[in-house]
Amino acid sequence: MAPALVIGNGDLPEFEGRITIYVAVCVVIAAFGGLMFGYDIGISGGVTAMDDFLKKFFPAVYERKQHAHENNYCKYDNQYLQLFTSSLYLAALVASFVASKVCSKYGRKPTMQIASVFFLIGVALTAGGVNIEMVIIGRILLGCGVGFANQAVPLFLSELAPTKIRGALNISFQLFITIGILIANLVNYWASNIHPYGWRISLGLAGIPALVLCFGSFAICETPTSLIERNKVEKGRKILRKIRGVDNVDDEFNSIVNACEMARQVKQPFRKLMKPASRPPLVIAILLQVFQQFTGINAIMFYAPVLFQTVGFGNDAALLSSVITGAINVLSTFVSIYLVDKAGRKILLLEACVQMLLTQGIIGGILMKDLKATDSYLSHGEAVFVVTLVCLFVMGFAWSWGPLGWLIPSETFPLETRTAGFAFAVSSNMLFTFIIAQAFLSMLCHMQAGIFFFFAAWIVVMGLFTWFLLPETKGVPVDSMVEKVWKQHWFWSRFMGGDNDEVKVV
Repeated sequence: MAPALVIGNGDLPEFEGRITIYVAVCVVIAAFGGLMFGYDIGISGGVTAMDDFLKKFFPAVYERKQHAHENNYCKYDNQYLQLFTSSLYLAALVASFVASKVCSKYGRKPTMQIASVFFLIGVALTAGGVNIEMVIIGRILLGCGVGFANQAVPLFLSELAPTKIRGALNISFQLFITIGILIANLVNYWASNIHPYGWRISLGLAGIPALVLCFGSFAICETPTSLIERNKVEKGRKILRKIRGVDNVDDEFNSIVNACEMARQVKQPFRKLMKPASRPPLVIAILLQVFQQFTGINAIMFYAPVLFQTVGFGNDAALLSSVITGAINVLSTFVSIYLVDKAGRKILLLEACVQMLLTQGIIGGILMKDLKATDSYLSHGEAVFVVTLVCLFVMGFAWSWGPLGWLIPSETFPLETRTAGFAFAVSSNMLFTFIIAQAFLSMLCHMQAGIFFFFAAWIVVMGLFTWFLLPETKGVPVDSMVEKVWKQHWFWSRFMGGDNDEVKVV
């Protein structure tokens, strides 16, 4: 059955509908999956800087930290301390593939509920930990929750949102990640002065967003695409009417049904992903995750308190600086929400590359010039300037590579490979987050200020990739990407063969 499309902007199809309060509620509840993730990103760096936590689990690091003449760049270099942060992301990598199967077979909503349960158990183990093994197991379970949530929530948001505001609604996931980071920084700033259990409070409060997602998910709907995909066709039509707020949803309904019929012909979506025609969205999804991590953002957000102590701030001042960068992160994400469906994806990514390149380069230059390995601190003015540059860096990331790294992969795969393809995106994100989290403190120790030039070089590569190879997806319905984007692109069109997935000769 061919969908009847209303042609709007240029030759892009538009479907009838409006923004309903119910959709807004669904978006907010689902986005709490992002808040869980963000809280964990923000909380781990602050906890690993707390003396009470270090004395209990990492006494060698605590003793090294007390030495006045210890190397400025190496005082926190400990593989087990890094494993506390990074173990979560290794678990999330594996969990994302399991979550992909659950997402396809049972739906986006149950996948989010499973995520919240994993997270709650993980919180109990980490906050109540009595030895490092218990804490690491808790972190692994938290990682399973992150893997399930990061698989389901962006897909849920992209499929629920009307095309014309899909970018803005999907970015609510990233917005809640930034809110989670800010809340975590505030909690760490407060809990750092509660001895000796402040770190337990910081870790334990992670259960609140998990509880909201767990119980709130009973009030939200499944996406029409997921229902129709699982042969619940009439229920899918009913939900589509509810979320669009209009009775006439035939055009969009027919489009989804067509996509589902094509998807059912693909029995092994992961094998389908290896075909040439699936290569454009797969390559872009994976590279966006790699680039997102190699901006250096998570190195800064994980270890912001540690980084600010390195450049000369005391413990409380370092945590307060992290609060400031967290607030900048939240506010800047609203810029992306406002502009993404107006200006488009590419312009935000390219502008941010310039901004992040300049700030990383200047930070590296200042530290290389004035922060020596021992017996050296930046002046107060220089340290404040470094914090300002970090804020400008975070600002650029927050309205570009942060939200769009999740948005673009969630909207570019055809339905038959959507959950499988997005699983590769999530797992790639978790793999490179793990690599950065596990390696950053050691890289800081050995590369010293050169680490900022390392990330700056990656930003150059990202900018070139975006300019030449990333297509614009603004305003294109998710089920029209193949025809409207990939087959029209100067480079990727050569992979879009016929039914046998043969590559065209260009």
